Amino acid sequence: MAKRVAIVGAGVSGLASIRCCLQEGLEPTCFERSDDLGGLWRFTTKVCKVTKCPDFIVTGQWEVVTQHEGKQQSAIFDAVMVCTGFLTNPYLPLDSFPGINTFKGQYFHSRQYKHPDIFKDKRVLVIGMGNSGTDIAVEASHLAKKVFLSTTGGAWVMSRVFDSGYPWDMVFMTRFQNMLRNSLPTPIVTWLMARKMNSWFNHANYGLIPENRTQLREPVLNDELPGRIITGKVLIKPSIKEVKENSVIFNNTPKEEPIDIIVFATGYTFAFPFLDETVVKVENGQASLYKYIFPVHLPRPTLAVIGLIKPLGSIIPTGETQARWAVRVLKGINKLPPRNVMIEEVNERKEKHSGFGLCYCKALQSDYITYVDELLTSINAKPNLFSLLLTDPRLALTIFFGPCTPYQFRLTGPGKWKGARNAILTQWDRTFKVTKTRIVQESPSPFASLLKLLSLLALLLAIFLIFL
Repeated sequence: MAKRVAIVGAGVSGLASIRCCLQEGLEPTCFERSDDLGGLWRFTTKVCKVTKCPDFIVTGQWEVVTQHEGKQQSAIFDAVMVCTGFLTNPYLPLDSFPGINTFKGQYFHSRQYKHPDIFKDKRVLVIGMGNSGTDIAVEASHLAKKVFLSTTGGAWVMSRVFDSGYPWDMVFMTRFQNMLRNSLPTPIVTWLMARKMNSWFNHANYGLIPENRTQLREPVLNDELPGRIITGKVLIKPSIKEVKENSVIFNNTPKEEPIDIIVFATGYTFAFPFLDETVVKVENGQASLYKYIFPVHLPRPTLAVIGLIKPLGSIIPTGETQARWAVRVLKGINKLPPRNVMIEEVNERKEKHSGFGLCYCKALQSDYITYVDELLTSINAKPNLFSLLLTDPRLALTIFFGPCTPYQFRLTGPGKWKGARNAILTQWDRTFKVTKTRIVQESPSPFASLLKLLSLLALLLAIFLIFL
């Protein structure tokens, strides 16, 4: 009989978990409290409580209590995958804004924002310069009378279109680039990052430069923001000193600015209200989870948390890779190390930084390629570059120097896809299919052959240094 697995949450991580369970012959049941995608199957079903069965030490089973249309019911599952993510509870720190209770205008969290029409002819203040806050400020600037974007620490702003018109993540997220970054001291990487960010526009001139440039903060991806700032449509301001009935006062600026609408793009917190703290305890924005997945103290590893991580890369393939490994642990194919080893690793992730590469110092932050490779290694699905260099050098070089796309994670191991090799070798063709809608004749350059020769020599030198 197949093991029954309860999956809590039907977002991207939940959907990936369902698929991985089915691939491994397990029987998933997904509970989703909302009534829309990504919910799946048991819509509007709230998970009230997940508790260990009395014979948990022997069976590893869980009792899951749910509520649907006011009625509660319980069921026993062999394992549980928690896929609620870290964007569960809007964080609205009203206590940090003196006078907010006297404000006569409208204020709300960015989660409630749906359409920019509400900003028409209004004076808008957006608090928080993450991706959501920046997107809202830019959209509002097309309709509002005035838009302020308040930031405490600043941020690096990137264009989605990177060098030579390539997508930024396909250029930045390569195994070669990652190896290079992780081999350099953090101050040098930080300096190179700042230099690259300022090559698009000088962040200091726009009031955006981050105050703390050592600790990694998620970059803001917005192609419009610099143009909206330079045309005066979006005004960058410091943190809020005081909120009045119809205005605000910013720090270091005594002038009152009239405001009609305040949008709090102040992020989210997460919690697991259906789990007892003895199972998963959240402290300082993180939980003690081995590989960000398994609670380290459970005698039976039958509960996994999927998607509770902030990689510098795509969360979707990260969550899917977590699910691939977790399902094999739940099934008993892969084993976890002793508890003391897991605790040691959890503490290292929380406290230590090697002094090389980017500084992933904040809660849940992780190096995308390094982390995914750890999980792929556990299920024998990480591509062996040295072996491929001998048997399929073209593929090996494309994997190492090209974009680290999720096709690479399906070359071998469980879930292997026979189309992965071709997908990797043709990924640039698909990338530019949407842009090359007009065929142009490129004039040959007299230096093209010389550049190709130099590139080949540089490539051979890089390969020599890598595998030396």
